[in-house]
Amino acid sequence: MSLPSDAFRHVASRPHEPLRTFHPRRAALGRERQDALERLWPRFGFSVHDDDHGPMPRTPDGMLDVRALFGRDAPLVLEIGSGMGETTAAMAAADPGRDYLAMEAHLPGVANLLGLVEELGLTNVRVGHGDALDLVRRALPEGSLDAVHVFFPDPWPKARHHKRRLVQPAHVALLRSRLRVGGTLHCATDWVHYADQMLEVLTADPGLVNTATGFVPRPPHRPVTKFEQRGLDLGHEVRDVVVRRVR
Repeated sequence: MSLPSDAFRHVASRPHEPLRTFHPRRAALGRERQDALERLWPRFGFSVHDDDHGPMPRTPDGMLDVRALFGRDAPLVLEIGSGMGETTAAMAAADPGRDYLAMEAHLPGVANLLGLVEELGLTNVRVGHGDALDLVRRALPEGSLDAVHVFFPDPWPKARHHKRRLVQPAHVALLRSRLRVGGTLHCATDWVHYADQMLEVLTADPGLVNTATGFVPRPPHRPVTKFEQRGLDLGHEVRDVVVRRVR
C-alpha cells in the first residue's frame, strides 16, 4: 500500500460538480511528520478517493464499515477539516466513549494528527484523507452520526467564492440527514460575516433547531487551538453555533 498524496482525485457527481469547499494545496511534511505518516497511516488512516493509498473498509453494500475501522460499536463523531488535529486529539482524549473520524484534505494535518494519536495513546481516532463531503455522500448512511464538527472552515472571503463555503443549505441538509435524531452539528468560525451566514443557514433548516438563542459561548469541550489563538490575538471574534437534529 502506497502513502496518500495531496494530489488526490476529486470525484464529481456530474461535470463541474461538486465544487471544492477547500483550497487544494501541497506542502512539505518534514522528517517527523513523514515518519508518522509512514508508520501510522496503515493502522489509523484511509483514503476516500484512492484504494491504492489505503482503502476504506466497506460493508457489503459499499458503506464505510465503521465497526471494522474502529474495532467496536460506539457513537460516531465526524470532524470535517481537522486541520493539524489538536482539537480532534484533545476532544477524543476527553471523550473515550465515542469514536472520532477526522477528515482532512491536506497531508501535513493528517500526519500531525497521526503523531498526536500515537503520543496520546488514543484508540478512538481514525483519519480519512480527502474530501469529507464526498465521503458523506457516498459512504455514510443516514442517521449514522452522533455529531458533526465543522471548526474554522475555509471562509472563502471573496463574494464570488461564497458558493464554495462548506456551510450552505445543500451541504447542511446532507449533514443533517447523516445525523441521528438528537445528534448535533457544531460549527465555529472567526469570520464575522461567515458566522452570520452559518447562523442563518443552520437555523433555517427545517430539521434542525438551535440549542441557544443565536450564538453560543465556546463550549468548554472545544479547546482553543493555536490557529484560533492567533486569530484572537489579532482581534478576531470567534463564534460558535450548535444545532440539533429534531426530525
